[in-house]
Amino acid sequence: MKTAKTLFIALLLVTVAPISAQTADEIIDNYFETTGGKDNWSNLEAIKISGSVNAQGMEIPVDVIQTKDGEQLVTINFQGQEIKQMAFDGETLWTTNMMTMQAEKSDAEMNQNMKQQAKKDFPSPFFNYKEKGYTVEAMGKETIEGTETYKLRLTKEPMMVDGEEVPNVTYYFFETENFVPIATQNEVQQGPMKGQTVTNSMSDYQEVDGLYFPFDMGISGQNLKVKDITLNPETNEGMFAFPE
Repeated sequence: MKTAKTLFIALLLVTVAPISAQTADEIIDNYFETTGGKDNWSNLEAIKISGSVNAQGMEIPVDVIQTKDGEQLVTINFQGQEIKQMAFDGETLWTTNMMTMQAEKSDAEMNQNMKQQAKKDFPSPFFNYKEKGYTVEAMGKETIEGTETYKLRLTKEPMMVDGEEVPNVTYYFFETENFVPIATQNEVQQGPMKGQTVTNSMSDYQEVDGLYFPFDMGISGQNLKVKDITLNPETNEGMFAFPE
């Protein structure tokens, strides 16, 4: 965040913060206060993120929609064709097969895992996390690419992988100056990358109608450059539903 308003808030928080180590709840409370206040976050019904990713030298437009009811939609525009790459209507998770261009439902485990956390993770998994059955632990400080951060361990309900429950843990790194997350780390639980640690990044926080969001995100090895964020966009059930 680079505005004078943001800098003032950050300096104020540093001034009033206790010298002793920050607790997990203090870090989370400061995060929501710095980024717009819990009341404003609680009024958020849906969000639409519009941006682009670079794939093999091509800029591919991407739209991401998430709602308070857990609905999600990722749409890309590839060679002039709009493709729903991932969609979830609250019950059914599905994708578009890029070879056949046909809609395909995800397997039962992936569907159940999505149902378990999609609604809880909006607008943030940290929002009223105790009511969701999540736990958060402060892990001290850690430097990420030259930036001092507070490291938090977020534990959600276990996921199902190959018929077995596995831990669902993500580490978040909150910048100590502005209390915003700049990176996450989690261990891949299945597939060719099983056992490896994946790091995602968030930066260039900007204000949108009183709330702050990262406009530069590194997700699963791809960089999403956000161009526009719309709060509470118009949505309808048909946008997310599996085409019968």
